[in-house]
Amino acid sequence: MDLAPHLSLPIGLADATSTFADPRVLLGLLASYLLGAVPFGFVMVRLVKGVDLRTVGSGNIGATNAMRVLGRPLGLVAFLLDLAKGWVPAALFAPWSTGHAPFASDVSVAVPVLFGAAAVVGHVLPVYLRFKGGKAVATGCGALIAIDPLVFLVGGASWLVALGLSRMVSVASLAMAVAFAAAAWWRAPAHVDGAFLGAGSSALAVLILWRHRSNIGRILKGTEPRIGARRAAPDDSNGPAPTTTHDQRTTR
Repeated sequence: MDLAPHLSLPIGLADATSTFADPRVLLGLLASYLLGAVPFGFVMVRLVKGVDLRTVGSGNIGATNAMRVLGRPLGLVAFLLDLAKGWVPAALFAPWSTGHAPFASDVSVAVPVLFGAAAVVGHVLPVYLRFKGGKAVATGCGALIAIDPLVFLVGGASWLVALGLSRMVSVASLAMAVAFAAAAWWRAPAHVDGAFLGAGSSALAVLILWRHRSNIGRILKGTEPRIGARRAAPDDSNGPAPTTTHDQRTTR
């Protein structure tokens, strides 16, 4: 099977340049970033509890920290909103900007990947909070659900297995990030310009690993908390785990 047509960049530099110079594409990129930058967990905690989410729990603005303050029902809402920040740009903004039908299988994934990446950057570096944001997991998951649900399912399965074996949400999130990258390259031949999916997912994995560097340090020291274990210091792990206990310090 010849994979070259699927793993190549868009045919012709002129075509690629004209696509990314299109005003609608540029507007879509900006809209994707601005949507991704909306700190839903932070806003919900401020509205419901009247406190700054950055001053409680792990100090992270993600949904898991919000869940500790708001409780599981509203925390789950915050998680779904963070997920939607990645899904909407890749699933809706991208086809609008290129003039293609949503979820079309015969068009390039380049623009959806770039729009999803813009949303992830917004989540990690939100202009509304002086560029201090979350850890990319939920928003990255949302983008992958829109672009290739199978990649997300592989990553989600890896998350569950790693969580079951380690009982550490941080380990599960790291395993999921690596699985995303591997699954994306495996799925790349199924897409037009699939190299964008592989490269984008690999970049997401690197970003998640980098944002979890403090967790990695604690894992190596044997001090990273496990589900159900009480601990004294906050943890800033990241992962879509509504089953974590109140005392487990994980963030998204």
